[in-house]
Amino acid sequence: MQRSAGSRRRRRNTSRPFLGGAMAVIAAGALTVTGLVSTAQAADVNNAKNAGFESGLANWSCSAGSGATVSTPVRSGTSALKATPAGQDHAKCTQTVAVKPNSTYALSSWVQGGYAYLGVTGSGTTDVSTWTPGSTTWTKLSTSFKTGANTTSVTVYTHGWYGQSAYFADDVEVTGPDGGGGGDGPGPVIPAAPAGLTAGATTTSSVALSWNAVSGATGYKVYRDGVQATTSTGTSATVTGLAADTAYQFTVSATNAAGESVKSAAVSARTAKPGTGGPGPAVPKHAVTGYWQNFNNGAAVQKLTDVPADYDIIAVSFADAMPTPGQVTFKLDTAGLNGYTDAQFRADIKTKQAQGKNVIISIGGELGTVRVDNDASATAFANSVYALMQDYGFNGVDIDLENGLNATYMTKALRQLSAKAGSGLVITMAPQTIDMQSTSGEYFKTALNIKDILTVVNMQYYNSGSMLGCDGKVYSQGSVDFLTALACIQLEGGLDPSQVGIGVPASTRGAGSGYVSPSIVNAALDCLTKGTNCGSFKPSKTYPSLRGAMTWSTNWDATAGFAWSKAVGPHVRSLP
Repeated sequence: MQRSAGSRRRRRNTSRPFLGGAMAVIAAGALTVTGLVSTAQAADVNNAKNAGFESGLANWSCSAGSGATVSTPVRSGTSALKATPAGQDHAKCTQTVAVKPNSTYALSSWVQGGYAYLGVTGSGTTDVSTWTPGSTTWTKLSTSFKTGANTTSVTVYTHGWYGQSAYFADDVEVTGPDGGGGGDGPGPVIPAAPAGLTAGATTTSSVALSWNAVSGATGYKVYRDGVQATTSTGTSATVTGLAADTAYQFTVSATNAAGESVKSAAVSARTAKPGTGGPGPAVPKHAVTGYWQNFNNGAAVQKLTDVPADYDIIAVSFADAMPTPGQVTFKLDTAGLNGYTDAQFRADIKTKQAQGKNVIISIGGELGTVRVDNDASATAFANSVYALMQDYGFNGVDIDLENGLNATYMTKALRQLSAKAGSGLVITMAPQTIDMQSTSGEYFKTALNIKDILTVVNMQYYNSGSMLGCDGKVYSQGSVDFLTALACIQLEGGLDPSQVGIGVPASTRGAGSGYVSPSIVNAALDCLTKGTNCGSFKPSKTYPSLRGAMTWSTNWDATAGFAWSKAVGPHVRSLP
């Protein structure tokens, strides 16, 4: 969702789902250099350090925290790299390798999982790369390169591809003359016991823990009352599945290929007492969601009580990021909203709830920078959102993170929030079209991971360009086929029809592109629920329990005389 008027800043490469042919051409061009491969000499060595990831990510650097070491699957040893693309990040992991000038090196790695690339830059001659579109078994990527007259180091990299699943890599080799970097060096030794174990935030069913990093450790084991409860590749973890208002004792040990350390000093923590939660009115079988703007971007300025009764869920936009990763806050823009006071706002939330509406807090938007990519930030997210729910009376949360999302940790965050808030928590999501093209995407995985507590996914069918439908055909935005064929991906990809909504702009000024008239929205709803009013695409079956529709925003709807809600609201209520 956009805070500024006019066209939202377009994300680069929104057409990535259609780059298969282009990628193949590019890769084919890169592969023409493989004729350089030559037989390594007897004196050659592997110049890559920590080539098998037995020492964690030592000597490696992965973009946006995308990399981690795992114990399965591995090709050899006890560890391998797992790197997960997310949003605009394609999980690139690099290492600077010492080499000799005017020398030829064989570059290889074993890979598995999603799209995987292997290459080198900085060779001083021709940089090379090779790739595979993915494999369920270990596959070897191989190429070679020649260094220039003044080249003493190169950058070796692996990466995946946007919107694809995680890839695994193991046994990287840069075989050739010894560049003086020492190769893999001596093997690991059993690490020391972790120090600084501390218990952090608690919920009724979880305790967050953190500790100091241990040199040489590739992972950590967390114990609850002497029994292993979970593992972590970082220096924090959240132990879940606990009883409310109960004391537990925790310890942690460090591990690597050589073995496991002795356990740390113990720390005690008690889970929280059952909270009051944030349930509100039940969401109707068919519902309309509208985003309410806590800022003035040229649309009509509204109080919450100005939002028409056609809206069943009102998403207050937006909470803001705090310096602590994952933590969010909210402050009413009184000046921008013509003097609308905090006290009035809080009272209006209660008024809307008394009318049977749910008022939730939206996280993110076009300019949002909230990142939840480790255990600590997941806990900070859950705690801060719950605090806003308790403070303002919000009934739930909307996830509108348009700058990347990590399924593993957002799942943890939302489950922690659910444990705090209890039943009745409203969770909505507003992914962009690129985020829901495949079940391997982080947004789609998150939705499926929380299917048991998810209310609705209102994908943004705008600011998109052309996209693939569930029949494999390309559809242009702004048509009934675009709405139905893309909704079909979610409906057939594992979401319940009651968890799928159609998100569109309320007016031509509400988005940069993709506006459709309310009649097109209603036709798409009819097509999906009743099999009528379809375009050229007609789904193989109907979905009578489809949740409904969403719009950005109630303010732009007001600017256009509420034409959207007056047409779509009654139609949604008339669905089967």
